Amino acid sequence: MRYFIYFAYNGTNYNGWQIQPNGIAVQEVFTNALQTFLRESVDVIAAGRTDSGVHAKQMVAHFDTTRDDLQSDEVVRRLNSILPRDIAVDKIIKVQPNAHARFDAISRTYEYHVYQGKNVFKENLAVRLFNPLDFDLMNIAASKLLDYTDFTSFSKLHTDVKTNNCIVKYAKWEQQNDEWVFTIEADRFLRNMVRSIVGTLFDVGAQKISVDDFCKIIEAKDRCKAGVSVPAHGLYLVKVEYPAEIFLMAH
Repeated sequence: MRYFIYFAYNGTNYNGWQIQPNGIAVQEVFTNALQTFLRESVDVIAAGRTDSGVHAKQMVAHFDTTRDDLQSDEVVRRLNSILPRDIAVDKIIKVQPNAHARFDAISRTYEYHVYQGKNVFKENLAVRLFNPLDFDLMNIAASKLLDYTDFTSFSKLHTDVKTNNCIVKYAKWEQQNDEWVFTIEADRFLRNMVRSIVGTLFDVGAQKISVDDFCKIIEAKDRCKAGVSVPAHGLYLVKVEYPAEIFLMAH
């Protein structure tokens, strides 16, 4: 039986999602907890790999098991009792035998959280801004992302992907209480893409570069032209969407 499992994690204490030789990863802790509960060996394949320090409000992964009784609140409760306090399962859903958490995803949404002033409760969960930014100008620049498909300028160098093309469906800064949140949705993302986009938008907001410059950076297809990657701890994976037909029942 194949299942999708929806869960969240605070990435502060982890070297990202993917198992690493030199530090603890979410995948390792999550897989161990699942195997403890199921009493069998499982492979957990996630929708994507978040970098060290990045958080997930909603991550999705798939796994195969001999069990066919995992779609229950009790299973979720028992699994959460095994997991550490910074990882929490939301739901477990039966899917088609060939459904794939990574390759079947039709869209992913990320948020980047920033705030101004000193706030001891936001440490590791949002990024502090020390200088004022023009968010209206940043939104004009962000809207230009929808006009392009090749995001080589915002990709980590030397990655093993076949294409740097992505379709950005939404990109906007909005004020939420005492934070500004950048929400971006696309069919797929490149390594480091959101953090380098935000870093370049910061340059627009600080009026170091113009909106026209921002477009030229995208068109250059050169990572060296873009701004610095902003810190990981402001970034959240918030939603992964799939076609309805891969689910065996409503979710």
